[in-house]
Amino acid sequence: MAALRAVRPGGVVAYVTCSPHMVETQVTVSEGARRSGVEVDFVDARPLLPPGMPGLGAGPTVQLWPHRHGTDAMFLAVLRRTS
Repeated sequence: MAALRAVRPGGVVAYVTCSPHMVETQVTVSEGARRSGVEVDFVDARPLLPPGMPGLGAGPTVQLWPHRHGTDAMFLAVLRRTS
């Protein structure tokens, strides 16, 4: 929430965590955006990863998996402040 408040309108904040748990990923970033007091849009994070990476889902956030991507269970959300 502090990062979203600190960035200027048009600025981008990335939320990245090493977790497969919905409460630490989707819920945290959605609630943080809602409670920040500023308007944000989610930016599609999939194009930020290497081309051809399989199984990135429908977006705009990305959850990586050890068995599928050879990484830790990383989560990535990118938010752009609109107001």
